[in-house]
Amino acid sequence: MDRLTELTSFIRASETGSFSAAARELGLSQPAISQQIRALEKRLGVRLFDRTTRYVSPTEAGRRYLERARDIVERLDEADRSVGCLESKMCGRLAVGAPASFGAGVLGNYLIEFKRAYPELILDVALTDSFVDVIAERLDVVIRMGTIDDDRLIVRKLGVMERRLAATPDYLDRRGRPRRPEDLSDHDYLHYAHITTRDIVPLTGPGGEKAEVRIRPTMRSNTSLLNHQALLSGLGIGLGHKVVLDPLVAQERLEYVLPDWHYAPHHVHAVYPSNRFIPLKVRRFVDGLTEHLAAMGALISDAGPGLLATQARGFSLTDLPLSAA
Repeated sequence: MDRLTELTSFIRASETGSFSAAARELGLSQPAISQQIRALEKRLGVRLFDRTTRYVSPTEAGRRYLERARDIVERLDEADRSVGCLESKMCGRLAVGAPASFGAGVLGNYLIEFKRAYPELILDVALTDSFVDVIAERLDVVIRMGTIDDDRLIVRKLGVMERRLAATPDYLDRRGRPRRPEDLSDHDYLHYAHITTRDIVPLTGPGGEKAEVRIRPTMRSNTSLLNHQALLSGLGIGLGHKVVLDPLVAQERLEYVLPDWHYAPHHVHAVYPSNRFIPLKVRRFVDGLTEHLAAMGALISDAGPGLLATQARGFSLTDLPLSAA
């Protein structure tokens, strides 16, 4: 029996939860799909599906096998596409994932420029502040912040982004301007639910001194896009990437809070599935993004604030959402 046909049937049955649905999609009979799955299970010596009268679902072994099976079929599809779409022509699908606020506030302009540079490329962009499984979601590259601990993935560090606290001048006129870190505890704080320090704000002073302040969140959201809207509405103090805050501060729509104190910077990474080769389109996307971040002045040295050397490019930032996961 054709092993590729077995793999294709297995993948579709896993994704649809039904042998019958897989059969309809593949133009086969339900008994044929069942026979292929049984043959695959016999050859592997494991049970790949838990079966009921209404649906099927992969076992633990089935889920692990599904990850590899998808990769094999995708590689064959990529080889087929390469016949009519040479890698050097930068065409086909590029699936990108990123935090929602980073995508809208920092990545958006770059995505537009990248698409213009490679018009035959189809960009498939998923923006969410929730954790994304790169392999399960079949993404080519994902931009992630902070520490990454997943040995299934290839991680490339793009740089470090500075973060600051800010509020509207109107809010600070009404409630007063914090002079010391401990003053934050008396203010309304717009909190991002994915922050790992929970209700503690860790800050570093101009002389390297440390402060940890317990804040009083008056709004907590799992998307920093909503925090951005609340911040600009004057509801409290919030956290954002300095490169995004800078133009809003220049427009006097926001004001930095405790400007001599710095929140821990964000490490920015590009993440790839480790069990797949890295196509040229992915490499060009990530290389270009690194240049874009440097040109924006978004990156600082690991040692602390201080912009890295940049190259002049024509990217602009106006009225962009915060990204401070």
